[in-house]
This record gives sequence, C-alpha cells and structure tokens, in this order.
Amino acid sequence: MKYKLLLGVYCLSLLLTAPVWTQDKVDRSKLADKVKAEFLHAWNGYKQYCWGHDDLKPLTKTCRDWYGQSILMTPVDSLDSLYLLGFKKEADATREYITKNLSFDKDISVQNFEIVIRILGGLITSYQITGDKKLLALADDLGTRLLPVFDSPTGLPYKYVNLKTGRASGNISNPAETGTLLLEFGTLSKLTNKPVYYDKAKRALVETYKRRSPLGLVGTNINVDTGKWTTTESHVSAEIDSYYEYLLKCSILFGDTECRDMWEDSIAKVHSYLADEGTDMVNPSRTGNVKVGDLWYGRVDMNTGKRTATVTGALDAFFPGVLALDGDLNRARALQDSMFKMWQAHGIEPEVYDYRIGKVVNGGYPLRPEIVESTYILYQATKDPKYLAMGKQIFEDFVKHCRHDVAYAGLKNVETKEKTDYMHSFLLAETFKYFYLLFAPDKTLDIKKVVFTTEAHPIRRTWK
Repeated sequence: MKYKLLLGVYCLSLLLTAPVWTQDKVDRSKLADKVKAEFLHAWNGYKQYCWGHDDLKPLTKTCRDWYGQSILMTPVDSLDSLYLLGFKKEADATREYITKNLSFDKDISVQNFEIVIRILGGLITSYQITGDKKLLALADDLGTRLLPVFDSPTGLPYKYVNLKTGRASGNISNPAETGTLLLEFGTLSKLTNKPVYYDKAKRALVETYKRRSPLGLVGTNINVDTGKWTTTESHVSAEIDSYYEYLLKCSILFGDTECRDMWEDSIAKVHSYLADEGTDMVNPSRTGNVKVGDLWYGRVDMNTGKRTATVTGALDAFFPGVLALDGDLNRARALQDSMFKMWQAHGIEPEVYDYRIGKVVNGGYPLRPEIVESTYILYQATKDPKYLAMGKQIFEDFVKHCRHDVAYAGLKNVETKEKTDYMHSFLLAETFKYFYLLFAPDKTLDIKKVVFTTEAHPIRRTWK
C-alpha cells in the first residue's frame, strides 16, 4: 500500500514538473536529409583514409584494426545503415567488397560479444535485406568458429575465442557478454536450420538468469568456469545492460515464453531495488539535487539491495526504450526526461554521471547511440512531438561538438569538449541510423515488424 501511494504521488509529480516544450513544428524531412549528409561525411572520411581496415582514427587520419588484421568491422557493421538510409549504390559496392574480401580464417583471438553484435548481426541483417547468400554463408562460417566459447563447465561463454584454432579464453565475464547472444545466434539458427546456435546461446542466457541472487538481481562480473560472481554490484549499465534488453527482445522475436517469464521476473526486481523513486523521490530534502519527478536507476549490492552508487550514464540511456517496448510508458517517459537532463547538463551526455549531486564522473563520450534509440522508440510508441523536438536538440548538439573535418570524433571530456582520436563503427551502425529513423517517414521501417539487436541491426522474423 505504501509503495502504491508513493508511486501515485510520484506519477502526479511528473505532470507538475514535466518540461515545457516548444510548439514549433520539427521539419522531419529536412532533418532526415541532414542526418544523411552527416552520415555520408563520416562514411566518406572512413573510406578516404581507412578503407579495408576496421576503424578510422579521425584526428590523425590513421586506422585501427582490432586484432592486428582487418575483419572489416566498419563496412560490415554499417552495411544495413547504407541500405536503410537509401544509399543503395554505395551499399551494393560495399556488399560486393565484403563478400570478396572478408575471411574469418585468421589466427586471432576475438572478443565474442563484440564480434557477435557487430559482425554476425551485421551479416545477418544485410542478408535479410539483400538475399545475398554469400552474406549468410559468411555468418554461418563465423558462427561455427565462435561456438567453442560455450564449452565451459557452466555453459556460460568465455570472453574470447581464436577464430582458427577454436581455443577459448577469458573466464571472467559479465551478464551482457553471456546474455546478449540469442538474437544473433538464434536468428542464424533459424536461417540455417542449425539448432546448435539457438541452443547454446539460449542456455547461456538461462544460466546467467539462474545465478541471480535471492533478491532476483545479477552482478557485474562472473566466473564462467565456476558460475560464481566476482563482482556483486547490480545495475542496468555497462556489463549488464543488454542482458535485460535481450530477455525481452528474445521473447518478442522468437515467441520464447521462457524468455518472457525471465524478463517479467527480472524487471520487477530492477524496479524494486535499482529505481531511485518512492520515499526519496517525494522527499527532496533527503536527496540533494534530485527533485520531485525525477526517475533514475542506480546501483545496489545484488545480495543485500543496499545502494552502492547513484550513478548512471550514456549506456543507461537505452533503458527508456526497452521500457517503452514493453509498454511501460509512464516509467519510460519519466526516465527519458532524466536522461535528457543529463544530456542538457553539458550539451552532450557523459559516460558516467552522478545524478544525486549532478556531477560528471567519467566525461568521455564515444559517440554512443542509446539516448537517440530511446527517443526514436518513444516517438514511435507515443507519436508525441516532444520526442522529435528532443531528438532535434540532441542531433544539433551532436553535430556541433563531434563533427570533425574528416569525419566524426568522440569526446575525451564532455565538459571541455576536447575530442578523442577514434570513431567507433557503431556511429554508423547505430547512432546515425536511429537519428535517421526518428526523422524519416514512418514507412521507412515498420518498427512493429523488426526487432533491433543491441547494435541496432533490425531483424525480421522471416521464418515460420
């Protein structure tokens, strides 16, 4: 009863403290064209200086290959964006280059999680868009080479695997890396009729869930050999975030009722223990700078529920979108407002931010997409023009602070706006894609017919 009363007061406060938005109509078409132009600026910078390599370092105009030799990270990760943004000629040329030059027969140990979400997911979605069976063959070959990561005593995957030898390594992992595999592996399973991909990834997700604490929370780090937690802090940020995302999305994409049950159980515990709401939210004198109407998700110990930190950050900004996808629009709207306040504090969001005292803890910004993703999903769910206005401001700030004469560069510090010499492939795969989809005509992509991976690769259920 106490919780319901406090939640009612909290919801009422949202109405009283909601930010006032301009009534000026956002020109979606004009903004969509601007996004396309900025995407091309970044893409052409990569092509000019680093074609055939993994990533561009824009300040020095040099390149980075993740493992000493290229696996075409940026071309593969960006390919479906090229198609979705309408650059078909460029996309077809890139696809042809990939199918002729990409090989995974390399003696390199790769990080399973990153390769799955960027490369495997990129190949799968681009195959669904184009029907090019060479892309599916590459995905199948890669999937086979990654399977040894699951050969642990617990079924939880190791962090690394050698693509040539199959030797797995890295026994300290985290829920994001053990539980963010089923969308990609599961889809590969459906498209190739090979159950092993679905079964291995599903078991890893279930084994992660089974090791939740008596409070129903997961920790930050786990030993995949023993199944024992090595770091017990619980949150929805880096190293855990997409674990929750995939519990929900796997239930949607595959109709997996076990995933739905795990999601329902888990999200209830997240709201109960991680959310900074309730008593603190209606008694500002106890919460410093936190005002009535704010909603944040902090950190607690997974075993005791004791608050360990009042920090959030750029990665946490995925969570409003996930809540909206689940139909929890009240919380999604409130949390999105909080994330936008974090963005507005310095005109761009930091990697880590203490919401209780309004202080940047880690000022880096590597061009992350999460707040744009949530803005897009909330607009599609509500059609509230507020989110178009929000997205417009985010985009203009983004271009102002991150655009470089060559391409785009992340920020070393959001307070000083000093740039750092790196442009992640996810800028093209995610950030620009979500900006474009927010402003583009709704018919560009039917959000009800796709499920986005955590790397923003839209997967369609093309199997029975």
